[in-house]
Amino acid sequence: MLAARLHAARDIRMEEVEAPGDPGPGQVLIRVTAVGICGSDLHSYEDGRIGDTVVQHPLILGHEFAGHVLACGNDARDGNDEPLQPGQRVAVDPAQPCLRCDLCLKGHPNLCRRLHFCGLWPDDGALCERMLVPAHGCFPLPDALSDAEGALLEPLGVALHAVDLARLRLARSVAVLGCGPIGLLIIRLARLAGADPIYACDRFPWRADAGGVWGAGEGWCCAGGDSVERVEQLTCGRGVDVVFEAAWADESVAEAAEMARPGGKVILVGIPSADVLTMKHSTARRKGLTLLMSRRMKHTYPRSIQLALGGGLALEDLISRRYPLSGTAEAFASYAAWEEGVQKLLIEP
Repeated sequence: MLAARLHAARDIRMEEVEAPGDPGPGQVLIRVTAVGICGSDLHSYEDGRIGDTVVQHPLILGHEFAGHVLACGNDARDGNDEPLQPGQRVAVDPAQPCLRCDLCLKGHPNLCRRLHFCGLWPDDGALCERMLVPAHGCFPLPDALSDAEGALLEPLGVALHAVDLARLRLARSVAVLGCGPIGLLIIRLARLAGADPIYACDRFPWRADAGGVWGAGEGWCCAGGDSVERVEQLTCGRGVDVVFEAAWADESVAEAAEMARPGGKVILVGIPSADVLTMKHSTARRKGLTLLMSRRMKHTYPRSIQLALGGGLALEDLISRRYPLSGTAEAFASYAAWEEGVQKLLIEP
């Protein structure tokens, strides 16, 4: 079968690879139909690593995906503990926790000690034609949701987990740094949760503009570096209750701490290329800030499906362009160049 494999930084090649075999117990074979490109994929593409995880041999990227079930192994039960059947359309959670370690048993599969993750070295991802996946990570898609929306349930789940960590309350003020797909989804969820006012900024003007469309009352381009001063002006020097950093996790982390009010929360969602976290210690200490690191998501797919069905989230509006599997290298190059108007790029094998 065909797959798009990353051989080194910025080197994606279309190749024939061995097709997966029959599904084993608790597995299903799916035909991949939609794969979103994520900012975390971009780290592997540009740097050949993400954090301290280095790509050491050719790797199939892709972890936001949906597909059609082709075959089921014995006892193939989905994430709702219902039996799966060939022909069903499913969204797939790319995380494959062991479900046996202490953290899994405590209800934190996103922190599993033996986690495998599609598209993160050494585990291949979804930019291919077919793949075997654990049945318990599959969630059937209602007829009202497209395969593309099924793929985007993964970033929606990441945003939902970040908002869960913030424990937002009605009329709490929020700032979101970064108006990519995750940031936009956080903005919409914060609005649905009753946060107000909501401020948003991004270093690219078309993304900052999208922040307003998705629910921010104030949105601006922060290329000039005046975002902290602007928040101070808008809040009369008080700062905001909760800041979500969903951008590049570079100087934006320090800016997030400066924007937060004393006793406020900073939720760190973005991943830094340099794998270093930097902020002014005295700011965080003197304000008594709560810093929360958002690690993917947990138990979010059923809720994400419900949110997508409810009409408050138009997931397909995030999609800027669609490509066939053979266009994967072109799509990644477009994303890495930050071409104007680019938000979510979708591969449809």
